[in-house]
Amino acid sequence: MFTPCIFLTLFLGVVHSQFPRSCTTSSALESKTCCPLWTDDSPCGSQSGRGECRNVVVFTPLAAGRVRQYDDDRLDWPRFYYESTCKCFGNYSGYNCGQCKYGYTGDKCERQNTVIRKEIRQLSFLERKKFFSYLALAKTTKSTDYVILTTGDRHHRDTYRFVDASIYDIFAWIHYYSMKPILENGTFDASFNYAHQGPAFPGWHRLGLMFLEREIQLLTGDENFGIPYYDWRGENNCSICTNELLGQSNEQGFLDDGSHFAFWKSICSGYNYADAYCQTAGDKCQMERLHRKPGSDPRVKRFPSFQDVEDTLKWKDFDRFPYDSTSRRSFRNALEGFLKPSDGLTLERSMHNAVHVYFGGTMSQVPISSNDPIFLLHHSYVDKIFEAWLQRYNATPDKYPNNDEDGQGPNECATPYFPCYRNKDFLTSCSNFGYKYSKYQEM
Repeated sequence: MFTPCIFLTLFLGVVHSQFPRSCTTSSALESKTCCPLWTDDSPCGSQSGRGECRNVVVFTPLAAGRVRQYDDDRLDWPRFYYESTCKCFGNYSGYNCGQCKYGYTGDKCERQNTVIRKEIRQLSFLERKKFFSYLALAKTTKSTDYVILTTGDRHHRDTYRFVDASIYDIFAWIHYYSMKPILENGTFDASFNYAHQGPAFPGWHRLGLMFLEREIQLLTGDENFGIPYYDWRGENNCSICTNELLGQSNEQGFLDDGSHFAFWKSICSGYNYADAYCQTAGDKCQMERLHRKPGSDPRVKRFPSFQDVEDTLKWKDFDRFPYDSTSRRSFRNALEGFLKPSDGLTLERSMHNAVHVYFGGTMSQVPISSNDPIFLLHHSYVDKIFEAWLQRYNATPDKYPNNDEDGQGPNECATPYFPCYRNKDFLTSCSNFGYKYSKYQEM
């Protein structure tokens, strides 16, 4: 069956961006301005006191005198795309100041709202059905606010184009886009990226879950929707990999036809080249079906244990030099899974990374792993561990370390989100973002 897609073809020399649909017009890109009109017909809702259009460069390393020579379009986000964006006042937020900050709701964003994220097995039958139906709706509903970037040749900006995508696929694309190798002096470096292998890891993924959670709340009108988590500690096999929950796999590793996600396909799959951005976007014939083979990889035969989690939490330093996958005695590196939690010295696969490998299939292909809904439950639990650490050590944003990892400095904007959220902003309790976690077993 032929599946049509809509291309917003803008073959301009400055076109190398994505995100807010209203900021991908020729005029917005040529002026490098992303200050869309709100419903009062003023940029950033300025006439209604919601925000104003301001120079974004003040938040980038450029403002601190740190000049980079890379030609990667994501570096110093979003400076390569826009020099002016909306600055929202008070509790207003969003790329046009048309939404509320996380944790607030109401016409004037005056009312606080806190959702509870529950363990998937704590959900009632009706709550589970609602969760799966919401995901299906997000997977099939085109985003009216955002578009994604696709190209077969990152070296040539005139090949870049914007493509419509569903709300869930926007979320999956954001993870994929942040992980593409960094372009430096015409060559690609896959040894680091903007969302992993550095201090931005916990906060970047926290923001990703918050983004999708908010998008589903707006889509469904259910402001109390919360993404559940999967407490995998100590399990010898995936207890939620059943058709009643996240789906069981057939002998070939594809999700069973009776699964809620049997016919989901992975955006940006099937063409994993460094010089391309999501080459298969819009062509479902080239996209891979979700697949999963829990426990089949001999490198990881079980989930991390209760003790592994407790050992991870004992490391008091959020992160330590050199702030990458070789950091020792680092909570972040132990949580991410490059460090043995028990001794804090041995570099080995553990925690977050081990769970990705355990699931196999789509989840083990980390750039596209966010296509599998089990990614949400896994990272929601990783975030719960992060929250437990924040509470144990009363961590604050000033504990986020200064570092030279590209895109992971404390004051750099998390790539590629709108509006700008600084990496250090997420070293604070999740209650400040409008959600909490249920109690499920002791931590």
